[in-house]
Amino acid sequence: MAKTSLTGFIQKLLPLLRKQWPKTLCEVNHHNAYELMVGVILSAQSTDKAVNELTPALFKKYPSPTAMAAATPLDVEKMVHRSGFFRAKTKNILGACRMIVQKHGGQVPKTLEELVELPGIGRKSANVIMGAIHGIPTGIVVDTHMIRLSGRLRLSKEEDPVKLEKELCAIVPQNEWIYYSQGMVLHGRYICVARQPRCWECYLAPICPYPDKTPPPVGDKIKPAPKETITGLPIRLDASKVRDVH
Repeated sequence: MAKTSLTGFIQKLLPLLRKQWPKTLCEVNHHNAYELMVGVILSAQSTDKAVNELTPALFKKYPSPTAMAAATPLDVEKMVHRSGFFRAKTKNILGACRMIVQKHGGQVPKTLEELVELPGIGRKSANVIMGAIHGIPTGIVVDTHMIRLSGRLRLSKEEDPVKLEKELCAIVPQNEWIYYSQGMVLHGRYICVARQPRCWECYLAPICPYPDKTPPPVGDKIKPAPKETITGLPIRLDASKVRDVH
């Protein structure tokens, strides 16, 4: 599909996505940039739900980059063990906090360029922080959900996160990058899931070119969708589109 056609498709998609997700949130619970930074490091190869369960105790003991920078690796490893890859994550968290103390006066940096210099923070994580904390659209967050949905919607065949982000940024208006990132990730987690996407409840179904749409379930063959996200956002379901998914 040509860029002009893709841009037009995005203009149709965004209002429908807003119907499904009128409000969005980053699903890593946080109160400040430090907590979000640690949370996104821990979320690698884990789930936001699991991370949200262990971080309250972690932040109670280590409430700031300065406190975390002085922590012993073994203690942090014990506290984040359930997130998986705990040794590597602990090394990155401590390394990031020590760099923040030594180079940034104990404050998480506020630019993309400085964030990606921190251990454990790549471009995706930096985009998350810049958008959720500062409201600055530095790029589009590309994770497994964004890659899957971009393929299903025929926006791109690209699976490399950096290349896909570049392609998406060229067709999505910059003032929509933060919403698009959060909305599409939520959509991929709760509606357009990897197996048996919930097409009969999807506001995007009328324009979605994905050929293998899941038909409406009969009886109890498919588990009902949750009514809200892990952060308490309501999951709006579009039952009126049932006829369009066959």
